[in-house]
Amino acid sequence: MSTAPRLTALDAVHRALGATMTDFAGWDMPLRYGSERDEHNAVRTKAGLFDLSHMGEITVTGPQAADFLNYALVGNIGSVGTGRARYTMICQEDGGILDDLIVYRLGETEYMVVANASNAQIVLDALTARAAGFAAAVRDDRDAYALLAVQGPESPGILKSLTDADLDGLKYYAGLPGTVAGVPALIARTGYTGEDGFELFVEPRYAEELWQALTEAGAGAGLIPCGLSCRDTLRLEAGMPLYGHELTTALTPFDAGLGRVVKFEKEGDFVGREALTAAAERARIAPPRKLVGLVARGRRVPRAGMPVVADGTVIGEVTSGAPSPTLGSPIAMAYVDAAHAAPGTEGVGVDIRGTHEPYEVVALPFYKRQK
Repeated sequence: MSTAPRLTALDAVHRALGATMTDFAGWDMPLRYGSERDEHNAVRTKAGLFDLSHMGEITVTGPQAADFLNYALVGNIGSVGTGRARYTMICQEDGGILDDLIVYRLGETEYMVVANASNAQIVLDALTARAAGFAAAVRDDRDAYALLAVQGPESPGILKSLTDADLDGLKYYAGLPGTVAGVPALIARTGYTGEDGFELFVEPRYAEELWQALTEAGAGAGLIPCGLSCRDTLRLEAGMPLYGHELTTALTPFDAGLGRVVKFEKEGDFVGREALTAAAERARIAPPRKLVGLVARGRRVPRAGMPVVADGTVIGEVTSGAPSPTLGSPIAMAYVDAAHAAPGTEGVGVDIRGTHEPYEVVALPFYKRQK
């Protein structure tokens, strides 16, 4: 029995703009409005406007909210200052990654956990179960927010024209309450594109009004609407992992090269501590595979699941691949055997439908913006 995908508060806007829509994690989302390359390049050079209302917001409140999140997640959430945010993960007891998250501290005893759309229910269920015994409440707020993102070098100027909030004082991975074009919003300096930018959490009833105001304010700065397709190539160039590709329950944060998010020094136990301690030691002694970047020497595009080969032997697997508008070549992220993971390693290829296409191993990220 099929279930119709959910619609964001901006669904009518996307259709009026002629967006190509796609079912993504149970949501009907804009894939592109026109040219994926144009949308990608707009974010790199000017600005792009995204609807990210499919993301999953979960509010945690109560006198033991910090202690609870320290137990439920691998990061040290208790050390996050009010108005700041932190990238972290929620893991299984065996250390496998359930999801990667951003946690915003909204007040002394209030946090907002933002999960990926595909895992929002899983994260909600896990947090609800783990809250037992803590003076903390877990609330599903997915219907309480629409999420708009303005990303790109022109985004600060565009947003400044619509708000009195102190954007100059707003650091990366921080958020503050304010109004944008008269709309109450949580203004966060976060994003998943590799560029400077902002994510605006607002009530769904204000979404169209805010989209229109941002569109008008950004017209002279080159802002255009952008879909999920270019968001994927932007995050890939920036070397940012995507759940279901670089991150899965079969991998620990240490397997993914993101062991830095696990904070063993925090007080008390946390879910997965024992397994992650062992994983950290394995990674220190001899990591089985490492996440690397691959840049094509030809024109054929690698895709997730394709084998990475060397001397006729499979040495790894592509997790994400796409043409890179910025580099002008196909690129990929892949897990490969440690012996072939050093940048500049020769003789590495990707098996694309039986042909071993040559690739160069490079360090991640492929692209880093100029500060």
